[in-house]
Amino acid sequence: MTDSDTNLDGPPWEEDEVLARDENTDDMFGAPASTPEPVAPPPAVTAPARPSDQAHAGVEAHADDGSAYQVLARKYRPRTFEDLIGQEAMVRTLTNAFSTGRIAHAFMLTGVRGVGKTTTARLLARALNNETESIDRPSLTLTAHGRHDAAIMAGQHMDVMEMDAASHTGVNDIRDILESVRYAPVEARYKVYVLDEVHMLSTQAFNALLKTLEEPPPHAKFIFATTEIRKVPVTILSRCQRFDLRRVEPEILIGHLGRIAEREGMKIEQDALALISRAAEGSVRDGLSLLDQALVQAERGEMVKTETVRDMLGLADRSQTIALFESVMAGRTPEALENFRTLYGFGADPVQVTNDLLEHCHAASVAKMLGPNATRLPNDQAQKLAALGAAIPAATLSRTWQMLLKALDEVRRAPNPA
Repeated sequence: MTDSDTNLDGPPWEEDEVLARDENTDDMFGAPASTPEPVAPPPAVTAPARPSDQAHAGVEAHADDGSAYQVLARKYRPRTFEDLIGQEAMVRTLTNAFSTGRIAHAFMLTGVRGVGKTTTARLLARALNNETESIDRPSLTLTAHGRHDAAIMAGQHMDVMEMDAASHTGVNDIRDILESVRYAPVEARYKVYVLDEVHMLSTQAFNALLKTLEEPPPHAKFIFATTEIRKVPVTILSRCQRFDLRRVEPEILIGHLGRIAEREGMKIEQDALALISRAAEGSVRDGLSLLDQALVQAERGEMVKTETVRDMLGLADRSQTIALFESVMAGRTPEALENFRTLYGFGADPVQVTNDLLEHCHAASVAKMLGPNATRLPNDQAQKLAALGAAIPAATLSRTWQMLLKALDEVRRAPNPA
């Protein structure tokens, strides 16, 4: 017996019993081991589904179905400079600069929301690093088969950095850029830095950027975008080539929205598109967002009506607001109050009604000085406002304009505008 065979935990007879017992027997006398009868598991009890659970499952299913939907503003985002609408002057200038090789080292893109600043910045980044089998220099002729296009458009290219200056405002964020700008690009022709909402940078961040922006390395390009150009220091502006992106003209925006609605297989009245264009105020993104909202108002194949869009936007019929403006200027107070309450009862937004009155006052003044055609309104509206303007002194129209401006601010703060 070895040390390993010795039972140190109990008396010797327990050791003998352990050694003598066979693992296939039930006891030490050799009886066969009994097999325990299998015990059936209890039947599973399934609780009936509650209506709320079924509804929740339905919501999840619809959410999964709708997760692949892409809003129109993203689906139809311009992929080339030819897709940009309303910015012909900028595209023409950039085309000449790229064709002659006179490409600035920094660009400043400014304009109101939704006119294409960030889109133009990304297109510029692609154009600067444009490289195909037939193109080996910066070019505005963009295709979907460029070597760097897919990565740049997806925001994954290591030589193109896009930073939101609204959330990275400090000097340390700019120092990180200045540290990396010294190194040559890894894959592309240029290192491109896109800073969106650049007016949000701190004063220290702007100051840290000055020297590098004045004398950048030859492989670095900066593209800035802002909606508040007045907040950008003059010392920064003087180091950039500035482009002011214009509001898109209503006629151009109406045509653009109509083509997109047709491509989506939807029908919408021309006057409804005019209302959307007017509400967008020259912003393509706002127009597409409103079109997206309008198209869901009708089933596929049905026409989206002008009245539906007017109700959606909280707008009043122009003929009714012109009648309201006429009764106000004529001093018919009870009639004016009744007209306004009627518009409010139909769902018109009081702020929008006041805005319409401001536009009518402006149009009447323009028609008085330059004639009905200068108002750029439909002929019937232009004639009515021209007749009003001819009967009202210019000083009265000017005072009315000032009073309506004050009223607009008060209507926004009023607890019950009606």
